[in-house]
Amino acid sequence: MELKVDDLKVNIGSLEIVKGVSLHIKANRFVGLLGPNGSGKSTLLKAIYRVLKPSSGVVYLNGKNLSKVPEKERARDMAVVSQFNQVGFEFTVQDIVMMGRTPHKKRLEGESEADYQIVSEALDKVGMNHYSKRRYSTLSGGEKQRIILARALAQDPKILILDEPTNHLDIKYQLQVLNIVKHLDIGVLAALHDLSLASMFCDEIYMLKDGTVMGNGSPGEVITSEMIQDIYDVKASVLTDPDTGQLSIHYRI
Repeated sequence: MELKVDDLKVNIGSLEIVKGVSLHIKANRFVGLLGPNGSGKSTLLKAIYRVLKPSSGVVYLNGKNLSKVPEKERARDMAVVSQFNQVGFEFTVQDIVMMGRTPHKKRLEGESEADYQIVSEALDKVGMNHYSKRRYSTLSGGEKQRIILARALAQDPKILILDEPTNHLDIKYQLQVLNIVKHLDIGVLAALHDLSLASMFCDEIYMLKDGTVMGNGSPGEVITSEMIQDIYDVKASVLTDPDTGQLSIHYRI
């Protein structure tokens, strides 16, 4: 399943935040969306998953105009992990993750043994199964983020959208979460802020500045000294390990 964004524009009030962005997320590819704060990453993602209505442009999910796809059908194919996940009721962790099964259930249909198994597997993937009976409200910010990822995994999506998914996580869990996502064998579009992590996990990167795509390609093609200077206004040296191909970024003041 593929996600295509065609010339998307988003206005908030009189301001044009996203200025004609086109993206292509192919099946089984981890695509990163990078750029400084205020570049339009979150606004673009919200327009893709229909929290914001685009001013113009079209989002296609497997060839279908997403604006014409019923919400429940859309949720069976596309899951979202956003930055802010407030829950106003005293749900358990298991309850929260079970919500991911809702798009697959008929009206008033109860949870099946298979649903509980899927929820357990999703919690296992994020290392939180031992917290299944805990109240969600008692968790730390990083723990909550992993539970919301588990809920998205329980949806069994074909496309996963992540908005700064590792913001509140220690480095151990940043690596764990991105490694989980990398090996899901589904299309992933993730807004990230850490260039080093993006270079480790992304197959492809779009660089965004002032609501416009400034570059697109593999990490090695996009994360360059010149691009970092242009996008972030920071001087840096980018080295490539000849054995692993891993990028090493050294910033200069």
